[in-house]
Amino acid sequence: MADVTNNDSANMAEGERSAEELKEKANKYFKEKDYENAIKYYTEALELNSDNAIYYSNRSLAYLRTECYGYALADATRALEIDKNYIKGYYRRATSNMALGKFKAALKDYETVVRVRPNDKDAKMKYQECNKIVKQKAFERAIASDELKKSVVDSLDIENMMIEDEYTGPKLEDGKVTAKFMNDTMDWFKDQKKLHRKCAYQILVQVKEVLAKLPSLVEISLKETEKITICGDTHGQFYDLLNIFQLNGLPSQTNLYLFNGDFVDRGSFSVEVILTLFGFKLLYPDCFYLLRGNHETDNMNQMYGFEGEVKAKYTAQMFQLFSEVFQWLPLAQCINSKVLVMHGGLFSEDGVTLDDIRKIERNRQPPDSGPMCDLLWSDPQLQNGRSISKRGVSCQFGPDVTERFLDQNKLQYIVRSHEVKSEGYEVTHSGKCITVFSAPNYCDQMGNKGAYIHLRGSDLKAEFHQFTAVPHPNVKPMMYANSLMQMGMM
Repeated sequence: MADVTNNDSANMAEGERSAEELKEKANKYFKEKDYENAIKYYTEALELNSDNAIYYSNRSLAYLRTECYGYALADATRALEIDKNYIKGYYRRATSNMALGKFKAALKDYETVVRVRPNDKDAKMKYQECNKIVKQKAFERAIASDELKKSVVDSLDIENMMIEDEYTGPKLEDGKVTAKFMNDTMDWFKDQKKLHRKCAYQILVQVKEVLAKLPSLVEISLKETEKITICGDTHGQFYDLLNIFQLNGLPSQTNLYLFNGDFVDRGSFSVEVILTLFGFKLLYPDCFYLLRGNHETDNMNQMYGFEGEVKAKYTAQMFQLFSEVFQWLPLAQCINSKVLVMHGGLFSEDGVTLDDIRKIERNRQPPDSGPMCDLLWSDPQLQNGRSISKRGVSCQFGPDVTERFLDQNKLQYIVRSHEVKSEGYEVTHSGKCITVFSAPNYCDQMGNKGAYIHLRGSDLKAEFHQFTAVPHPNVKPMMYANSLMQMGMM
């Protein structure tokens, strides 16, 4: 009997040693920003030693870095189940909840850390910062419940805004966006100069009017000789956006574009990206298309930098107007009744039709579930069926789900964005689900290529074009992000 016990102990010790080696290997990949391999080896370490809180906590951080907030939250929770005194676990769980916009849950964890470590200045600061957000959100809810809530537009007097003599930058011509204005503005932004607030407000007020007239599902027909370029996430990477135009030509009445959401956040030139895209929407309203992404929402903007950037470059009032405009962005686009484009993906339940998408009341912050949420948040998976989302919002959908949706709606395939892909694009579900992502070397650290797609009216076959990141001024991504998110990702 003693021999058996000794063997068991020896095997256990050997397993723990091997698990430690795998953890070290994972840590090495993590330092190299290869998060996929880091997750792989943390997982292998956990298979050998599933009662180690540190392994779960480390994998939680790797999941946070790859935006798998649902998985990050589950790992942090498991770490605390194993060891309720493991302080890092509370921080990880709080960051996961912050990323998901669950601020009260995050506050609870910061509260626990402060209680355990009353003299920890860092813990106290994080608690106070989170508490401030919870109070701000409660205040915003109270205002929102006032049905007479006015638009920012009603309180603006743009006509009487003065443009100072010392401002030498682009101005709208007779209040209108022109091709010259767009070229001058892109050059102005390239030199890290700021568009006059009057011009920015003019663009926002006008684009809100244009977007508000559009349906939730935009439907277009390409002629045989026409092509459209579909771009994925650009995330505030202005210099890479300029590179797309350099490679593929500027938007025009014969050079159609569709940008598929997530124009802002993370990258620190989000204001420049969005004003450029809105400017082109005004210049070519029937040839330049924009769809909403999950980052064209208040919660994401508060966490990932766009709100902070607008406040730093302009004012809190201008951010409120951006928020209003984002709510009018359409949710999906159908090309030639055959190809459906949306930012996230398909639905948590079968049976959703194009007509259901047309009927979505989109002028609001997205709900936590339902078709609007799914269009912005869901992701494809390789196996059939559906599963809980790695992000903690919406779902993951398999090839059979895609097949049924396409059959029911007489479509050929879907194009979506929302996920970094090392090659800039990915084709799955037997060619029926295409992902395109247009922010190369995402956040200056992922090393991925960017891509865009050409679709021609003659055959609707996706033609992929890849590109790499170009240099940008030394302003780091996430510079304007909420300080708690910045620290939580460390």
